[in-house]
Amino acid sequence: MVVSIRYPLGSFEPLVEPTLEDRQKFIQQIPSIVPTLRQLIMKCPLSQLHMPYREGGWSIQQIVHHLADNDMNAYLRFKRALTEDEPLASSYREDLWAELSDYTEVPVENSLSLLETLHFRFLILLKDLHPEDFKRTMRTQVLGSITLDIALQRFVWHNQHHIAQIRSIANRETVKLHKE
Repeated sequence: MVVSIRYPLGSFEPLVEPTLEDRQKFIQQIPSIVPTLRQLIMKCPLSQLHMPYREGGWSIQQIVHHLADNDMNAYLRFKRALTEDEPLASSYREDLWAELSDYTEVPVENSLSLLETLHFRFLILLKDLHPEDFKRTMRTQVLGSITLDIALQRFVWHNQHHIAQIRSIANRETVKLHKE
C-alpha cells in the first residue's frame, strides 16, 4: 500500500464477504471516533484548526464539519436501504459544502457533539440488525450498487481516513516544534 498525504490509509478496500466477527470489529470502531477526534483537536492550538493538512486540502475544522455532514448523509442512506428497495443514495458537493460559512464560523465542538449523538443512534440501529439486513443494497452514482456491509466499512474507513489526515497535521507540527 502506498501511503500519501491525501490518502494516509491508502484507498478503501472492502471485505466483500465479511464474517460476523469482521462486522462486529467495524461496528466496535464507531464509539472511538469522536473521542479520538476530541483528543487530537485538544492538542491543537486554535491557529492549527485552520491549517490545511496538505496544500489545497481542507483544514482540521473543515474536516470535522465534513465528517458531521458525511455521517449524517451516510446514516440516512443506511436507513433508506433498510426500508426501501435499493434506493438511489443522493450525493452532494462536499468540496462546495466545505466552502460554506458554517464550515468556518461554527466551532468544531458543535460538529463533534453532532457526531457523538449521530453515532449513538447509529449504534442502536446497528445492534438490532440481523445478518441478512447487511445484504440489503443501495445504489450510488459513483459506486453503483453496494451492500450495507460495504456501506458500514466505508463509514468506518472514511472516519479513520480523516482522523489520519488530522493526525498528520499534529505530527507535522510536533516535528517542527522539536526542530526549533
